[in-house]
Amino acid sequence: MAKDKIMYVCSNCGQESAKWIGKCPACGQWNTFQEIKVASSSPKLGEVRRGLNNGTSAQSSALSAGKVLRLSDISSHDDPRIDMHDEELNRVLGGGLVPGSIVLLGGEPGIGKSTLSLQTMLNLPEKKVLYVSGEESAHQLKMRAERLVAQRSTLNAQLENFLILTENSLEAIFEHIKEVQPELVVVDSIQTIATEDVESSAGSIAQVRECASALLRFAKTSGVPVILIGHITKEGTLAGPKILEHIVDTVIQFEGDQHYMYRILRSIKNRFGSTFELGIYEMQQTGLRQVSNPSELLLTEDHEGLSGVAISSAIEGVRPFLLETQALVSSAAYGTPQRSATGFDQRRLNMLLAVLEKRVGFKLMQKDVFLNIAGGLRVTDMAMDLSVIAAVLSSNVDTPVEPGWCMAGEVGLSGEVRPVARIEQRISEAEKLGFSHIIIPKYNLSGLNRKKYNIELVPVRKVEEALRALFG
Repeated sequence: MAKDKIMYVCSNCGQESAKWIGKCPACGQWNTFQEIKVASSSPKLGEVRRGLNNGTSAQSSALSAGKVLRLSDISSHDDPRIDMHDEELNRVLGGGLVPGSIVLLGGEPGIGKSTLSLQTMLNLPEKKVLYVSGEESAHQLKMRAERLVAQRSTLNAQLENFLILTENSLEAIFEHIKEVQPELVVVDSIQTIATEDVESSAGSIAQVRECASALLRFAKTSGVPVILIGHITKEGTLAGPKILEHIVDTVIQFEGDQHYMYRILRSIKNRFGSTFELGIYEMQQTGLRQVSNPSELLLTEDHEGLSGVAISSAIEGVRPFLLETQALVSSAAYGTPQRSATGFDQRRLNMLLAVLEKRVGFKLMQKDVFLNIAGGLRVTDMAMDLSVIAAVLSSNVDTPVEPGWCMAGEVGLSGEVRPVARIEQRISEAEKLGFSHIIIPKYNLSGLNRKKYNIELVPVRKVEEALRALFG
């Protein structure tokens, strides 16, 4: 038997080294190298892999054999995607699940990862699904499935092709896959699966990397898509080595505040589609409900007459929706004023406050400023700048923004309002929800047909013009 080899792997980026290093040369982090034992290839796992490879296509066999192929000899047809019967999930995946792909779903504990995956699999009665659970028992999964599906008769009909396996051994999982021949595999979670090839506990860097690599090989050679569920560390990153994100084809993150009902499905990496897509769900007693029009839910109806509230027409991915920006400005109780932002970049808030003081002339040096994006969402759209400045100024002078007004525009360091992308979608979304005025950058007017909109467009070139239009 071959002697085990000792290696050191960076827990942050997956960089390998033959000896321990204090500072990782790849990511620059200190004290992140951990010792792992790399065992020789296990005959048992090798036999299982070879058994799974039987019956694959010629192209997959050539890939596993390592043959050189001409680009002109490779077929360029796109395989039909698997419809997940979930518009939000299909949008984030780029149109559906690609056969033979491996998807990593990450999120904080209790955010709803298992609920989303189980609910989605129950909506695929035409597919034979193998749900591998390393955390919950079969009885717990059955109780959750009964809660997600209200009618028992419907549930029993959907469970004909739904197979559950409670197992932590990778070798045993491959044996069951070879026996039942599923069309889709879900592993919940990858941190609980261990292989006999590596002499370490489940969840370690070596175990996660080896198990993910074996599942990737299975997905690519058999054409069966695999969905992995991953944990999130306290820093907000996916647990395990960074190489885990490089191995998989798609990384989607399920995020949201547990104190709010909304959940966001965001694509971080996608080899088969765009990474700018966004899916929104609402957590209910019977599971997750798709939110097709988030603007109506994110806007409250009782903010009329209240200062410090401004409405922005934002875009996340390709979806426009209106967001409520709330600000509170008060005298600093202590020597150093506080700057706090929830759902918005705090450094950009500091920059906008500096622009408001330098270019507009409002003194906020000795004032506390608190900013919040209503609904628990986190938005990165630069077009939120105008609504942030309007909400801060509204709270500072204690004057509410007139109802029916919304805005979209990026603010530069010299106080100019810069143009934003997809301005027509932003205007149409505001018009659809009944707004009467929208402030937009003046540069976005070029090539825009103002006659086809019933909403009044207010073009501005500087921040002073926008504030004059709002507050007179």
